Amino acid sequence: MFNIQRLVLISIFVVILFACEETKGNKLTTSLVGVGTASWYGSGFHGKLTASGEKYNMDDFTAAHRMLKFGTLLRITNLKKDLSVIVRINDRGPYNHKRIIDLSRAAAKEIDMIKQGLAIVKIEIVGYKPVNFENLIKHYQNLIILNGKSKI
Repeated sequence: MFNIQRLVLISIFVVILFACEETKGNKLTTSLVGVGTASWYGSGFHGKLTASGEKYNMDDFTAAHRMLKFGTLLRITNLKKDLSVIVRINDRGPYNHKRIIDLSRAAAKEIDMIKQGLAIVKIEIVGYKPVNFENLIKHYQNLIILNGKSKI
């Protein structure tokens, strides 16, 4: 139990430390987030709202991560195939704790992991693209209204 707590705390520290790094000038700065198992999600979620309030489009280069802020740009490298893709975080997950990221179908196809469903990947932060906060606010307002707790 202690080792799991220690690993979680170290992982959170590393993510926070590297998520705050900025790119300077024309040089692209990357920060390693981790290595682990990636999965992908597709047609069953296509068109549904993500945690960021965007509609999920399985043909966009997006991903779900449990902790990284929405808009974080990542380079995902399939270590077995040595193929990479840049994705933007717009959702939360994966909910299987043995995995570290869920990729859109397009991103999974780009790194040749569709057939296998899973791949060992390296994740690096390469930048940030601001999210549309209007979508995020509307999304959570709708959730509050649907749960019957709206005071608006």
